[in-house]
Amino acid sequence: MPGKRVPKGRANLRTRRHIRVRAKVKGTEERPRLVVFRSDKHIYAQLVNDVVQRTIVTVTDSGLTGKKTEKSVEVGKRIAEKAKAAGISKVVFDRAGYQYHGRVKAVADGAREGGLEF
Repeated sequence: MPGKRVPKGRANLRTRRHIRVRAKVKGTEERPRLVVFRSDKHIYAQLVNDVVQRTIVTVTDSGLTGKKTEKSVEVGKRIAEKAKAAGISKVVFDRAGYQYHGRVKAVADGAREGGLEF
């Protein structure tokens, strides 16, 4: 009997890529995982410690004005600011199955500008 067929929609393909990326990327207490979630209108970033399965810091673009990419850079700067306050300077970047391009790259660039190392 052949293997299970997975539907090939955009969301399913992203989920498969996300699972593939997560198999390689793990966050620890010293170096948590910086996860990016992108919806049509908003962008979210959070730092996760996978060892104890806890979210350390989370940031969203609510209250920001401007273009989506500009908001994404600001989210990256804010997550870096909160991480520094929590004593974190190094992270592992998790693009969550999205291409490293556009708003996802803008969050990474903003976090680097804010002082995070990955």
